[in-house]
Amino acid sequence: MPTNKVILLANTDWYLFNFRLSLAQTLRERGFEVILLSPDGSYGPKLRALGFTWEAIPMERRSLNPWREIGLILWLARVFRRERPLLVHGFTIKGAVYSSLAARLAGVPIRVNGIDGLGYVFTSDELRARLLRPVVSNLMRFAFDGKRSAVVLQNSSDVALFKQSRIAADRAVRLVRGAGVNLTRYRPREPAETKKTAPLRIVLAARLIWEKGIGEYVEASRILKSEGRSVIFLLAGSPDEGNPAAIQRSQIEEWDRDNLLTWLGHVSDMPALLSDVDVVVLPSYYREGLPTTLIEGAACALPLITTDAPGCREVVSRNGDDGILIPARDPKALADAIRMLDDDRALGVKLGLAARAKVLTEFDENIVLGKLLSIYQELGAASPVPAPVPVAGLVATPPEGTAP
Repeated sequence: MPTNKVILLANTDWYLFNFRLSLAQTLRERGFEVILLSPDGSYGPKLRALGFTWEAIPMERRSLNPWREIGLILWLARVFRRERPLLVHGFTIKGAVYSSLAARLAGVPIRVNGIDGLGYVFTSDELRARLLRPVVSNLMRFAFDGKRSAVVLQNSSDVALFKQSRIAADRAVRLVRGAGVNLTRYRPREPAETKKTAPLRIVLAARLIWEKGIGEYVEASRILKSEGRSVIFLLAGSPDEGNPAAIQRSQIEEWDRDNLLTWLGHVSDMPALLSDVDVVVLPSYYREGLPTTLIEGAACALPLITTDAPGCREVVSRNGDDGILIPARDPKALADAIRMLDDDRALGVKLGLAARAKVLTEFDENIVLGKLLSIYQELGAASPVPAPVPVAGLVATPPEGTAP
């Protein structure tokens, strides 16, 4: 018989710590035994220090070796048979597909599959991505099938795609916008600070891959600096070496040397960074799930500039009201938007306050946790110890940040 165990699986321990720690703690408070699985990393011991069972899994993000991948699925199935969980919740495409396939093999009753974004296979035009797309789509159809299986998507564009492509049954598809934001950690600056006349400071915080629009960000910097503007371009994040679209470290260092941007590297305290900038930018041409960097910026009442792309337009849905939407792959449009906010600081304050109001009603961490717990309950995972969803921010150790 299954136990009251819940397994959360992701492709990095960093993801579990920064984006799913509140979920894990809420489940534990509800009486579930929570087991966390991810590839090895520096955040695993931090999860253990918080009292969770964390185990490293032999997953390689870039591996395309079919025998290695089959071996990983079988390895997971053995772990699931040993632990006998009631529910397995996998995150990201690879984590969701593999954990769901393994859960089917192991007879796990409930499978929840969190797709945070459609990733390289669905967004890239490279030949390898196009060849893999039908294979991955068919794998998802098989993995996500079942009456007690749910697919949790983060934006309405992905919901429409999954339904049109019949990747999952309509009844299985659920929309839950992101992982939520802790509103006790991300809060607006004092009003007096927003009226400064110092150079405009903007930040792009993301995995350092081309699809995030980092090339366009650099080109916008070239345009504005050629005009003599003193806008400060900050870039937060680390090279994503496990991604085929990763930007080389040498390229980022060259941009920094040329004063086109200031590279901050990994940022461990995002609330502190956001308290020291004026605008948050994400010029992505990627099928985002729901960009956390935009939600965190909005929670801090900062104006947002982003592209009219899936995921991004879930956060900025009314151009000129709750942020600025620009076309993808258009550095001139990005430069124009930054110039407008540089010239009209009051507009930035107005957009930031509207963005914050939207976060309060749609992206509060408590709202997201409540929706996920409802999905669990609908599938038959009733809480052993009923309890209210905790107040946002009441985590044993705050996540260190979201810029990788």
